Amino acid sequence: MRRAACPGSFDPVTNGHIDIISRAGTLFDEVVVAVGVNQSKSRLFSPQERIEMLGTAVEPYPNVRVAGFDGLLTDFCREHEVHAIVKGLRAVSDFDYELQMAQMNASLSGIETVFVPTSPEYSFLASSLVKEVARFGGDVSGLVPGFVWDRLTARLAEPA
Repeated sequence: MRRAACPGSFDPVTNGHIDIISRAGTLFDEVVVAVGVNQSKSRLFSPQERIEMLGTAVEPYPNVRVAGFDGLLTDFCREHEVHAIVKGLRAVSDFDYELQMAQMNASLSGIETVFVPTSPEYSFLASSLVKEVARFGGDVSGLVPGFVWDRLTARLAEPA
C-alpha cells in the first residue's frame, strides 16, 4: 500500500487544503492528514479542534484519515508507514522553502516529497490570510467549508 502524508497546521482548514488532500487521494492508496500540534505555537484553534474540523472536511474521501503529530514529520511518517509527503505549492516562494524541507526530510528518512501545484482558484489562499481578513469582518465564507466558517466567526466573536 502506498501511503502519503499531507502535513500542516490547518488553522483553519481551507478549501485549498481540501483540494490538495483530495488530489493526493487520487495518487496514493491512503492519505494521512498530519496535523501539527506543536503546543509552543499560538493557534486560533486547539489541536483537537483542528483535527476534528479536518475529520469532518475529509469525510467524503474514504482513503483519507487524520492524525495529529508533535515533533519531526519524518518520525510521524515512519510510525505511520508513510512513503511520501505531499505538499501543495502556491507560488515560486513556496517552492524555495518546501524544497529545503523536502531535501532535509529525504536526508533524515529517505521519504520523498511530491509537490502538487494548487488549483488556480486557490493560489492566493492561506490560513493566515483567511484569519486576518475574517478578523476585520471580511467575508471568507467561500474560502473555507461552511462548518469551518461557522466555527471561525464564532471564535473571532469571543471576547479576548
